[in-house]
Amino acid sequence: MVRGALLLVLCWLLALPVTAQDSVGLRLQEASGQLVKGNAGVAVTIYSDLLKDSGLAGDRRAIIHNDRGVAQARLGQTKLALDDFNRAVQLFPEHAPTYNNRGSLLLSVGLVREAIKDFDRAVVLSPAYAAAFANRGSAHLKLGEAQQAVADYTKAIELVPVSAPALSGRGRALLLVERPHAAIRDFTRAVNADGRFAGSYRNRAEAKLALEKTEEAIEDLSRAIAFDPANLEVYVLRGYAYLFARNPASAIKDFTHAIEMDPQAAAAYEARALAYAVADAATEASADVNRALEIDPRSAVAFAYRGYIHQRAGQIELASRDVASAVKLAPNRAEVQWVKGEIEQQQGKPEQAVASFRQALALKPTYKLASDSLERIGARASEADETERPGLGVERWRVVKRGSRYVALHDDYRKLAVPLEMVGDGEPRLLEWEVKKAPLKGIGTLRFHAGVVAGKAGAEETEQVAILDLFASNVIAIQPHRQGAKVSNWTWDEGKVTVQSIDGVTDDLVLRQVKAKDQVAQAQPRRSGQGGDPAWAPWQPWETNQRSSGGGSRQARSGGGQPKTLFQLLFGN
Repeated sequence: MVRGALLLVLCWLLALPVTAQDSVGLRLQEASGQLVKGNAGVAVTIYSDLLKDSGLAGDRRAIIHNDRGVAQARLGQTKLALDDFNRAVQLFPEHAPTYNNRGSLLLSVGLVREAIKDFDRAVVLSPAYAAAFANRGSAHLKLGEAQQAVADYTKAIELVPVSAPALSGRGRALLLVERPHAAIRDFTRAVNADGRFAGSYRNRAEAKLALEKTEEAIEDLSRAIAFDPANLEVYVLRGYAYLFARNPASAIKDFTHAIEMDPQAAAAYEARALAYAVADAATEASADVNRALEIDPRSAVAFAYRGYIHQRAGQIELASRDVASAVKLAPNRAEVQWVKGEIEQQQGKPEQAVASFRQALALKPTYKLASDSLERIGARASEADETERPGLGVERWRVVKRGSRYVALHDDYRKLAVPLEMVGDGEPRLLEWEVKKAPLKGIGTLRFHAGVVAGKAGAEETEQVAILDLFASNVIAIQPHRQGAKVSNWTWDEGKVTVQSIDGVTDDLVLRQVKAKDQVAQAQPRRSGQGGDPAWAPWQPWETNQRSSGGGSRQARSGGGQPKTLFQLLFGN
């Protein structure tokens, strides 16, 4: 939910000029100043004194009730705040900010549908009310209605392009509809609008983790912690990011810090149990997962992790009991389905294991543990085979559909799978492929049709451009390029590109450069067995990896051999 001034609006300044003779206005100004200073109780006293004046006009009385409601909400007096907002609506039914404020209060107590009705009324009364659109977007997001949330946040951003909360909110909605590159663009704009808005850094980190840009995610989480050091959840998320970065020691440190912040945080104990399991510290892992269950005896994740610890120790009967308890408590948790699949695989039930891993990915599409498990046993993420869509490619690029997603593939760049994030209805269609020359050698752009959307003049075609680092096999960004007659403007420079986007915002994107002596080696595929194993490899024992000094490229191995450990699953390709 969007927080702060965007939610609860003081109205006297919006409606009433203050003159030297306007004693009521001066008192209102004093009350709002007290609110700004954090003295909500003092503000309530001033508003209450003003309301004793029987000669107040109805609209002015309504505004005082509204503003006292804001102060009551700041004090946590929900019932009193609601009473004030209700009275304000009765006295001044055409006043949009009061509906916005009451909707925000209802949203905060979980009455989401009722809140949406108030936001609807606010935008009908005031079609340019950015805060009401953003708040309604938050309500739709809370209901999981991501597309409606995107539409509302987009309207709010059109009205106030530099609103960090609205940009961050739309980014979260875009993550729900599996458009992480678009989400990162919004989170970056939010950071540029307000560099101290910790939520934007935290949210951008989540999107980067979805794209396996782990080191960048850790940097963002560290910034979020710098601005919001009391946020336990960010420490837990950074701990998981450290796990994916092959740094269990730092992960354990973050989880431990979270536990110190709140010794009753079951999720932090669960996470540290997983980290200890990664480091093969079974005793510590068991102690933490049991402590999590003491705090929350109905934690499905804790039961699942304990089942995994038993599975690693070869105690399949105990593992099966724990995962059965987890499934009974929360069958729709991706962690539960993943552990269930691991146990089924060890029991010699490959078909059931594949089904469980796929279910985990259906519940959480970016859940790396499940995707790595499927890769290890040579299965696809979707039950349906990958299908090529004829007639949608360009040059040697082709379009394939994987479940509900579309990706572009090229035989010369086998490590690149370019996600074709759609903006509107229809199928993606590749339009143009370009490889840049020096000094941008190794950078390519793939322009594609991204669907049809409703515009002011009717249906409008959209296009996006994927910016690719061919040497690193990396999708740098996916940028909107065209909607109807509006086309973005691109300025390329050594090391970066500046995009004047179709929505009027300018994005600066840094392009990763590769030294010339490394280009040929990185562009050539590595043959099996060439040069031996890298210095760090997930199929080597933990002790060997600890002694290794390098961090060379990793190659995934699927099929036969011993099942990988959790450490290998977390840190393999």
